[in-house]
Amino acid sequence: MRAGAVWRRALARLAPRLAGEVDEEALDEIEERLIAADFGVRASSRLRSAVERAARRDGARGGVDLGRILAGEISEIFAGEGPRELASAAIPPTVCMVVGVNGVGKTTTVARLAHRLAAEGHGVVVAAADTHRAAAAEQLMRLVEPAGAHCVRGEPGGDPAAVAFDALDSARAHGADHLLVDTAGRLHTSGGLMEQLAKIRRVLGTRHEAAPHETLLVIDATVGQNAVAQAREFSRFVEPTGVVAAKMDSTARGGVVVAIRQEVGIPVRYVGVGEGLADLELFDPGAFARAVADGTPTDDS
Repeated sequence: MRAGAVWRRALARLAPRLAGEVDEEALDEIEERLIAADFGVRASSRLRSAVERAARRDGARGGVDLGRILAGEISEIFAGEGPRELASAAIPPTVCMVVGVNGVGKTTTVARLAHRLAAEGHGVVVAAADTHRAAAAEQLMRLVEPAGAHCVRGEPGGDPAAVAFDALDSARAHGADHLLVDTAGRLHTSGGLMEQLAKIRRVLGTRHEAAPHETLLVIDATVGQNAVAQAREFSRFVEPTGVVAAKMDSTARGGVVVAIRQEVGIPVRYVGVGEGLADLELFDPGAFARAVADGTPTDDS
């Protein structure tokens, strides 16, 4: 798995080199490095306080101790979570909507999920519900065809909810296990377009109990704290069940996944670790925490 190496590279040297006790200067530097790594102010402040408490209580000092403390606190933020694939609906198909702003990699994420599910032996239907972007349906069909997934498309400029509706009927007709709904990118500040997502959810819910069973929010990990703002706004309209952190291999900062979990409460489910269709991995909070510890310098580094 490549995610571990990506985390270690992104989170390297979060804590300063220390030759003595943990003092205010060292604590300030820890907090600054965490914020620079996109952990967000809230999580960074929490982690700074944890280091300070441990230093006073246990005499923690040096990079090894700091790495252990930070890893422990990050594990607490993700307490009870572990790597988890898509849910399985009691009555197939399981419906998964994929949402996000323009250019974050939603269509690629849908294709990667289709390939991942097909490799596990599942039948997959994909709804090309991005009816606004020119050639979006063609791109999606080209990407999912090798996985044997059936793609349902509508007319350019048509109603995305109608495409989702038809795709659900097609998924049932094909006996598919999963329906993946690719939606158009939209600014999280555009109320009208966000309402369109809510309409897709309502339409799916009228045709299939509890649908959509998953709503994955794709964020671009390179945009930092703007991804947290996106997560907040999308939560108002579509209640995401998980985050896909795309382009993790392109950023030197990985803490945004902690910021989203701490500040918005959405679990991180997948991470994009490359450009290929196989480069989508389950997010493992334990591996992330270990990467923090592994990437923290020792006293003599």
